[in-house]
Amino acid sequence: MQWLWLLAGAAAAGPLCAAAAFWATRRAWRNARKLSARKKGYDQLVEIGQLTGGLAHEIKNPLSTINVNLKLLAEDLARSDDETHKRWLRRIRNVQEETDRVRGILDDFLRFAGKYELNLAEVDLRRLIDEVADFFGPQAESAGVVMRTSLPNGEVPCRADGNLIKQALLNLMINAVDAMGAGGELLIKLSAQRARAIVEVIDTGPGIAPDDLERIFEVYYSTKHRGTGLGLPTTRRIVREHGGTVRVESEVGKGTRFIVELPLASR
Repeated sequence: MQWLWLLAGAAAAGPLCAAAAFWATRRAWRNARKLSARKKGYDQLVEIGQLTGGLAHEIKNPLSTINVNLKLLAEDLARSDDETHKRWLRRIRNVQEETDRVRGILDDFLRFAGKYELNLAEVDLRRLIDEVADFFGPQAESAGVVMRTSLPNGEVPCRADGNLIKQALLNLMINAVDAMGAGGELLIKLSAQRARAIVEVIDTGPGIAPDDLERIFEVYYSTKHRGTGLGLPTTRRIVREHGGTVRVESEVGKGTRFIVELPLASR
C-alpha cells in the first residue's frame, strides 16, 4: 500500500507533487509488470529446456534398441554371399549410419542444453593443452593436418573444470580440421596477459565468409554438410560459464583464428 501513502502526501503538497507522484507510481507499476513478464519468460524457458532434454533422452532409448537390432540383422545378412543379401546389407548399414548420426545430434544437444555443474579446481592450462593435443594428434594426422603448439615455459593457472575446458577446445580443433578438408596446419597457442589466459586455435583453412562469421555461434547454424550446429555454441557456453569470452577472426583464403580468454587463478 506504499503507493497510497505516496499519493496522499502528494495531494497535500499540491497539484505539482500529485502529478509527479502519479507518474512515479505509473513507472513503478510498469517496471513491476516487466519484471513479472521477464520472470515468467525465464520460467517458461526453464520448463522448455527440461521438456526438450527429457524428450531427447526418451528418443535415445528406442534408438539404442533400433541400433542393436540393426547390428544383429546385419550380422545375419553378412552370412550370405548372394547379391540380394549384399544389397540388403548395404541398405542396413546406411540406416545404421543415419541412426548413429541422430544419436550424435542428441548427445550434442544434451551437452549443450544440460545444466553444467562445474567441478572447479586450479588447473595448469599449459598441461591441459598438452593433453588435448596429444589426444587429438592422431585424428589431425589422419586428416593430413600438421598440428603444433606454442606454450609458455611457466604455468598458466586457471580455476576451471578441466574436462569441460578440454571439451570446449576439442570442439574448436575438430571444427578447424573439418574446415581444412584436404590438410593444412593447426596451431594451438597459449599466453597470459594481465589477469587473463589467452588460448588461440589457428588454422590455415579456407576462412569463413563474412555473412557466416556473424552467425557461427548461433544454435543449429552450420556450414558443414553433416554438422549439428551445436559445437561452437557449446564451446561459447562453457567458456562463459567460466567467466571467459570467445571470439573469432577470419579471412577468406587465409584461415581462421578462435581466441578464448579465461580469468587467471588469483594467488
